[in-house]
Amino acid sequence: MPGKQPKVPRAADVLRRRRQPAHASTGLTAIELQAAAPPAEVAELHRAIEGDAGKVLAIYREPYGGRWVLLAALPIELVEPTPFQRNLSDTHVRKLELVIGKIGRFLDPIIAVRAAKGDQAAKYWTPNGNHRLSAMKTLGAKSIVAIVVPEVATAYQILAMNTEKAHNLREKSLEVIRMYKELARLDDATEETYALEFEEPAFITLGLCYEERPRFSGGAYHPVLKRVDEFLKKPMRAAIELRRERAQTILSLDDEIMKQVEALKAKGLISPYLKALLLGEWVNKARETASSGGEGRECCV
Repeated sequence: MPGKQPKVPRAADVLRRRRQPAHASTGLTAIELQAAAPPAEVAELHRAIEGDAGKVLAIYREPYGGRWVLLAALPIELVEPTPFQRNLSDTHVRKLELVIGKIGRFLDPIIAVRAAKGDQAAKYWTPNGNHRLSAMKTLGAKSIVAIVVPEVATAYQILAMNTEKAHNLREKSLEVIRMYKELARLDDATEETYALEFEEPAFITLGLCYEERPRFSGGAYHPVLKRVDEFLKKPMRAAIELRRERAQTILSLDDEIMKQVEALKAKGLISPYLKALLLGEWVNKARETASSGGEGRECCV
């Protein structure tokens, strides 16, 4: 029997090819970023920032989409995270405190939008920069530099924007459901309206699961939900009740599977993959029941 042929290592560029630059250029040239007068709403935001005891350092158009933004120094006590984003990571904040304190510089502006609050003093919400903000507050900073975006809707694009620290499934899901509840109070929009902000319909359902059960192992259910869950077409105020029913279905299924996992462990079968295997078996049985026309329990959603 002939021996196995030795594997020929592939070149690095074959293993992972980078996307090629677009053939046609887009956006603005460097000299065009300040080549026009800002519109009235940007001038109004300029006045509002300085009325809040902040200081506008520059007004320009960002180079890709050409939208106006303001680089400003804001009083740090007026800046806070969006009320629907993930919790802080203590480890990440401590690391930022150490680095900023050690080098003695803050060089990475946060993103912010001005959120007017009626008769109360306006606040500046940051959808991307909460960890840096917390570190600066702990270090005793008086102000923080931010790129202030005129469009308040940017605050809800938090998952797409946030590159400060990678989200895990639990953080994403909790962030989405908090945002969902906030948006549901604003109007009669459907889930599809905010598809970009939510990223996946599965995050909405899983977020409700995590709210009720913080140690819920959503990773076992996410692949299934990702295939079968869809954005609902009814207003979110009504849709959330159906989402809650789906979440309860998943949590009830989780209880049943955990009983089976414990029974198998009691028999000496120990594996970190038991839950995933049992869930896969349950899904396959549900599919067989559905395809045969029999009555079966609703598959997850």
